[in-house]
Amino acid sequence: MPPEKHALLSASSASRWLKCTAAPRFEEGLPENTSEYAEEGRLAHAIGELKVLKKCTPMSTRTYNTRLNKLKKNPLYDPEMDKTTDLYLEHITEQVMDYDSAPTVAVEVRVDFSDYVPEGFGTCDCCIIGGDLLSITDYKHGKGVPVSAVGNPQMKLYALGALRRYAAVFGDTIKRVRMTIDQPRLDSYTTDEITVEELRAWGESIKPIAQRAFSGLGEFVPGDHCRFCRGKAQCRARAKVNTALEDFKDCVPAGSIPADALVPQEHSHTGAVTGEEVHPLLTDAEIGDLLERGAQLVQWYKDLEAYATEALLAGKEIPGWKLVAGRSNRTFTDQDAAIQAVIAAGYDEALVYDRKPKTLSELEKLMGKAEFAEKIGGFVTKPLGKPTLAPASDKREAYAPAASDFAGVKADA
Repeated sequence: MPPEKHALLSASSASRWLKCTAAPRFEEGLPENTSEYAEEGRLAHAIGELKVLKKCTPMSTRTYNTRLNKLKKNPLYDPEMDKTTDLYLEHITEQVMDYDSAPTVAVEVRVDFSDYVPEGFGTCDCCIIGGDLLSITDYKHGKGVPVSAVGNPQMKLYALGALRRYAAVFGDTIKRVRMTIDQPRLDSYTTDEITVEELRAWGESIKPIAQRAFSGLGEFVPGDHCRFCRGKAQCRARAKVNTALEDFKDCVPAGSIPADALVPQEHSHTGAVTGEEVHPLLTDAEIGDLLERGAQLVQWYKDLEAYATEALLAGKEIPGWKLVAGRSNRTFTDQDAAIQAVIAAGYDEALVYDRKPKTLSELEKLMGKAEFAEKIGGFVTKPLGKPTLAPASDKREAYAPAASDFAGVKADA
């Protein structure tokens, strides 16, 4: 089971404190919230841990079943956890089989990377060591966004801690490190591999950054990494960045008005700050920049709404705002009794009930991915989705209008 306590500079939050070095001490004084999703993740981790232990270490079937049944009695247990942790175990088994001889396998390994990060420690979900290769895997149960293992600082810190932990046993025999993030619910499985020399050089490079973050002398740098910050709604630096969008308030996109109505270049005005000539129409480059900043603005506003709602529910006052009852739908207090009353009133049962098949996703969840693909995969087609705007860094291929004409069309056998 993942630990309750976290280091100030935890590996899981490294992507944040390596960029916003003021974040750790800023968050330290704020309450740490948990959620049902986090507790579900903890339970799934425990099930995955048990399955790997059963596969890779001595454990009687009776002990395994007893412990598994105990975990399944948790109110948060969902049968999907069995399927996702089975897939996790399959991936771990595949990694073990890649070694020339049986490697050492350990789960929920406490690691210390304080040689590089003050008081830094964490827990690896699974460590596999054999020959000259150390493999570490992190299981993520969430369905938010895929997290790549490539260049991932959390995984690098875990790897540095694992190297230190096993140095007494394996010495300098380990030359390579393979880092994997497994997200079964998102069909995401990514791996990155670097040399031990490269890993340690990276560790040395972040030492001064980690020291600034630990000492409380860091700087606020808002960005995508704010997503999991406990102070994301109250952060003044983040508010300043998002309200700076007012700089563009007098501009309009060039493509939003007819070509014959475009303002001539000679109608440019002088910028209030720079004193330079500024055309009232935004360039495409400025549009691209604003799209990126606007996405952060939308997320910031949602975070503000969430904070204000929680504060008002707790009895606090947010000047100018209040909570009201939202729209609700009617519902039966006892649906079965209501249906029986309708039938008793003389309505035919066939008129009362609708018979409809389960959805594709419901059937896949019922059967499991493997059986679903084997039995009815031939009846499934996936048309190309409608064009959606995404950052250039998105790993998906660029949308090709011509390809959409042929999406979902199967070639003749």
